[in-house]
Amino acid sequence: MQYAHPEALVETDWLEKHLKDDGIRIVESNEDVLLYDTGHIPGAVHIDWRADLQDNVIRDYIKPGKFADLCGRNGIAPDTTCIFYGDKANWWACYALWAFRLFGHENVKILNGGRDKWKAEQRPMTRDVPKYPKTNYPVPKKRFDKEIRAFADEALAQSKSKKPLIDVRSPGEYKGEITHMPEYPQEGVLRGGHIPGAKSMPWKTATNDDGTFKPASELAKIYFDQCGVKPGTDTVVYCRIGERSSHTWFVLTYLLGLDRVRNYDGSWTEWGNKVGAPIEKGT
Repeated sequence: MQYAHPEALVETDWLEKHLKDDGIRIVESNEDVLLYDTGHIPGAVHIDWRADLQDNVIRDYIKPGKFADLCGRNGIAPDTTCIFYGDKANWWACYALWAFRLFGHENVKILNGGRDKWKAEQRPMTRDVPKYPKTNYPVPKKRFDKEIRAFADEALAQSKSKKPLIDVRSPGEYKGEITHMPEYPQEGVLRGGHIPGAKSMPWKTATNDDGTFKPASELAKIYFDQCGVKPGTDTVVYCRIGERSSHTWFVLTYLLGLDRVRNYDGSWTEWGNKVGAPIEKGT
């Protein structure tokens, strides 16, 4: 069994040979937004998931016009192939990739293994910040919220209809024993547990120890056999704010080829505080 879209992954050895290719833009996006300044892949631009992609006033993503500005100042055109990578086995890189897809940018890839694998292989790093000619990126006509994003009412409908719903947080978060990621601060969620009917499958189950993705055959056993996802059926994934579930969304969409997967980015920070939202605890 092969990946449904093997072209969505780039290996470290290939990228080192193609750092200066025309038509690509390497994009680093990390949980630690200061990490880029300590050293990054030559030519890579930095996209801050908080400052660049989110509108924190209304707890939403930026408007299409701001996305066009973001791409323009980073020298990204509509036909540019964006290769995303970052820390934490690429979970934030997948979040940035998902956000780009939200605005309809089609040519997106992930560096398999991310920042840690690149560093472990002692490949070149630099602190030089590249400057690219500004592009005139057209304002996207829409955000693809309906196609790849789920909201709370849709997550509830998914739960009630008993369609595939995957909680990719840690087992302790899923069971309701803790309300935040292990070793992370509590972020104000009042209730612990999970959305009724959700299957527990931590996001990192899809990766090897070096942060690369597991083979397609193993991913199929994880998600088709254990989580009940299948072609032609709506699937919703969620975590805390949608970042870890973006990683699972990438796996299901690009590596397993499912075309009806949505990321509930409100996730547990919304659901755990939402009046009237049902929860379950335990396994």
